[in-house]
Amino acid sequence: MNTVRFDLSRNDGQFKILNATNGGPWHKRHVYDQVRSNFADYKAARIPYSRNHDSAACGVYGGPYSHDITRIFPDFNADPCDPASYDFACTDEAILVCLDAGTETFFRLGQTIEHQIKKHGTIPPKDFHKWAVICEHIIRHYNEGWADGLHLNIQYWEIWNEPDLDKDDSPNKRTWGGTRAQFFDLYEIAAKHLKGCFPKLKIGGPALAGDLEWAEAFLQEMKRRGVPLDFFSWHIYCTEPDAMICKARQVKDLLNQYGFGHAESILNEWNYVKGWTEEFCYSIEAIHGIKGAAFVMACICEAQHSPIDMLMYYDTRPSAFNGAFDFYTYRPLKGYYPLYWYGMMYDMARVIKADDQPENIYSLCGMDAQGKATAIITYYSENDAAADQRVTIDFGRESQWEVYLVDADHHGELLCVTDQLTFDLKVHSMLLVREK
Repeated sequence: MNTVRFDLSRNDGQFKILNATNGGPWHKRHVYDQVRSNFADYKAARIPYSRNHDSAACGVYGGPYSHDITRIFPDFNADPCDPASYDFACTDEAILVCLDAGTETFFRLGQTIEHQIKKHGTIPPKDFHKWAVICEHIIRHYNEGWADGLHLNIQYWEIWNEPDLDKDDSPNKRTWGGTRAQFFDLYEIAAKHLKGCFPKLKIGGPALAGDLEWAEAFLQEMKRRGVPLDFFSWHIYCTEPDAMICKARQVKDLLNQYGFGHAESILNEWNYVKGWTEEFCYSIEAIHGIKGAAFVMACICEAQHSPIDMLMYYDTRPSAFNGAFDFYTYRPLKGYYPLYWYGMMYDMARVIKADDQPENIYSLCGMDAQGKATAIITYYSENDAAADQRVTIDFGRESQWEVYLVDADHHGELLCVTDQLTFDLKVHSMLLVREK
């Protein structure tokens, strides 16, 4: 039998932002006869940030009229200082819907990935300084009211997305159509300009697809050029939490090595992927089922005790990667519960780390200001045929506990109220244990 022990006298810090997402609620403020909306469920999960990357691919967020620089500023030959050059309406709507749900925008300044045969927005801008000035005015619209704008105090502004996804000599590049050297120039010009205009905002990037050699060259060059970096964003798709944490440590080591140890490490695309070719359909099926849900919860548990500063699940858009909401009905799936349960942890005054953790068992625990404990226990394994495990949760004191379960047969409902905390868990299952 496995035992997970929590010493409730411990104080291991505060809960991080680990249930942020890519994509906001599926809801339109200007439509009053909606028969489908996930707004209430999305809001209940208390998602702190929504990254707006790839939102232009979804009609629910304004579709091809929102978010990307080429959508907001459609004619690159226009005057970037003229409000008439910009089309903000659909992006405004998407950002305000998120705010109505209590979710701030993590604004990606760049373009949606392009899989089509001809690329448009991912071709490098013909004038990098002008591109930076366009970004400046977008920030002024959302934070300073420019061009009949808003005063939202959006903090995070990310320059581009996955410039390392394809090599310089690759045909039909999907995210950055130029060379590595060109991107370094774009980033330098944009980051210095934006930080000069807005010294208190967080300017960062580059939303690394995963190439650590590319990342090292980027950081080395930014250090040489004296480029500011408030956060370093990166991505990973994997099947084991250990792979995520290993990558996080490698990223942190690089940041320290090149003098950016102060920069936040933000993992803002991640999900379960076993493979991108023959195993991709299996991966999508897993994401939409209990295995994907348990994987997400296990990763969130491990990230709390890692160098990661923020996690942003990819994604809660209407897409194949969304394990939280059903594409057709908008109702919660199993993968909603890791986001929803973690949102409860923001009520905790302190983190309590388990004394030790059995193999494939992942945990979180917190204590609120009234001295009541809440814990999450997850049994995840890449092996779908892994045997059941008997797990005892030991808080070091007797009490009454509400127990909620998500597994293949349960959908987050109350399982029992008990003082006995020994459970037989199936692989890919999650418990929420809350003190009464």
